[in-house]
Amino acid sequence: MPPTDASTDAGTDPTASGADGADTLDLRLPDELVALLAEREERAGRAAHIGRGERAPDQARGAVPADDLLGGGAADDLLGGVADWGPTTTDAGVFQLVPVRLERDLPLISRWMNDPAVAAFWELAGPEAVTEAHLRPQLDGDGRSVPCLGVLEGMPMSYWEIYRADLDPLARHYPSRPHDTGIHLLIGGVVNRGRGLGTSLLRAVADLVLDHRPACARVLAEPDLRNTPSVSAFLSAGFRFSAEVDLPDKRAALMVRDRALRAVL
Repeated sequence: MPPTDASTDAGTDPTASGADGADTLDLRLPDELVALLAEREERAGRAAHIGRGERAPDQARGAVPADDLLGGGAADDLLGGVADWGPTTTDAGVFQLVPVRLERDLPLISRWMNDPAVAAFWELAGPEAVTEAHLRPQLDGDGRSVPCLGVLEGMPMSYWEIYRADLDPLARHYPSRPHDTGIHLLIGGVVNRGRGLGTSLLRAVADLVLDHRPACARVLAEPDLRNTPSVSAFLSAGFRFSAEVDLPDKRAALMVRDRALRAVL
């Protein structure tokens, strides 16, 4: 289970709702994987016609070039192709999720993980090998979790994990539904903290999930209950508090943003 954030409905008896994860097993994963392989071949064909540093015809100003999105297995995910979600406009500027490439991004992410404010909750301080050991299973896995850099106005400034909460160990701790999607987030630089930027980006990323994953009815988060600024940011971004849950590594505040309530929260 990732170290910091995802989840849902308070007041529901977990055993009566299949919280042991049994209700999440009847998924058509083989069909999804077959489709993903076909999509990867199509993407590779498209990428072959775009030179490095060249802007694709539909690429927005401030967006990351298409070739920089490739690599790290990002195209082979179970989340509808995070690399293809593209940029979105926020109050702070153009923002984009860029799937992590270990050889390019490890030093930066490791430096962020060694910030005491981050290390207190992610617990990944130490040499680069510690961060690599956290990233590599996601990059080499089946695509149920996609680690990304958050790039704002062309500058990497945050780290995200977008993952299938219904396929994660987290599903054992709440009544999951197929295609539940979870979010973990850290803001990398001190200059970007404490001014509402996290709220703006959380809302933007939740909207990206709902826009690009029509089968997903809920975006989830499970920040550490002690992390008051994180809980507050999720609430301000339209998530609702669902319950307190004891996870193996923390007591979490389960937050959920419902597609059905998207227009009013």
